[in-house]
This record gives sequence, structure tokens and C-alpha cells, in this order.
Amino acid sequence: MMATVHEELNETTEQPQSPEIDSKYRLIILAAKRSKQLQRGARPRIEIDPAKHRPTRIALEEIVQGTVPFHMRADGDEESDEAGQ
Repeated sequence: MMATVHEELNETTEQPQSPEIDSKYRLIILAAKRSKQLQRGARPRIEIDPAKHRPTRIALEEIVQGTVPFHMRADGDEESDEAGQ
């Protein structure tokens, strides 16, 4: 049985994360930006079949595993190091 997006989100956000990701809000913003990159042709940074998983799920897994570098701007927003892609 397939899990709903809400269940997947709860499952993913309960996993240990890097110290820079201090809230679910920050995780979601980063995952949304990374998901957009994946939809535009970026390759996944983790071993996962893109044909079987949606870009949002891949992005969440990449963030949780720490494979997507990012830095904080002075105004508190996140910016992926690949923002130009």
C-alpha cells in the first residue's frame, strides 16, 4: 500500500537531520527548491530510481541525507548552492 504524501513527510521529518535544518519549515523550503531543480533535469544525488519516486520524495531524502549543500543568507532565507540550475 502506498503511503500518502502527508505520511511520507511525517516519516521523513522524524528522521535525524543535519544541525543546519532546525525546523520542518526549513526542510520543506529546501526540499521544494531542490524538487524544482530535479523537475528541470538535475540528477538525483542519492541512489534512487527517479522513475519510481517523485521529485519531492527524492528531494526530501537528499536533504535528510545531507547531500544537498546550502547556506543561510543574512535575511534568514535558505539558498541552495545550485540555485542557478
